Amino acid sequence: MEFFCYHRDRPGSVDLRGELIEEHWSYMDRYAAEMIARGPTFADDGDTPTGSVHIVDLPDTAAARAFAFDEPNYQAGAYRDVLLRRWRNMLGRTMWDFPGGRTGGNRYLVIGLGPGRTADRTVPPARDELIAYGPLLSDDESTWVGTAVLLRAADPDTARRVLAADTYASVEVHDWQFGGRPS
Repeated sequence: MEFFCYHRDRPGSVDLRGELIEEHWSYMDRYAAEMIARGPTFADDGDTPTGSVHIVDLPDTAAARAFAFDEPNYQAGAYRDVLLRRWRNMLGRTMWDFPGGRTGGNRYLVIGLGPGRTADRTVPPARDELIAYGPLLSDDESTWVGTAVLLRAADPDTARRVLAADTYASVEVHDWQFGGRPS
């Protein structure tokens, strides 16, 4: 079962996240085989972290909740909230399989939260720019609640256009980069 997890930073938590970076990486190392994508989001300045994305393949909802809420930054209070939803990997690959590689170009997280009407259930034509793409679903997968995308794009407006704008209650665009331990 695939899950999308987005931990949003609590304002002023940068120092705390810095103190916990090794604990965070060690925790994530335990999930290396289950990881589809991961990485931090950033404020407009490009340097200040605003959150942490993890897309993982876990046995069940209980395992996903444990993954999200046992995370060291969450336990220490660095995050203000967590978006945890079932997700379906429409590209059938991990971020490490992205043809564009780990660097080069602007990378974004786009989250569209739906009003209840299903949208964007098929992969858009610009597949080579997509790092991860899939619907956000209810726990039992019976209800579409949105779409989450990681992609390379020229700018935030171009990234936003990967989703059909008029079919979502809201669309968020965040600067994002490939995550994991530095090599």
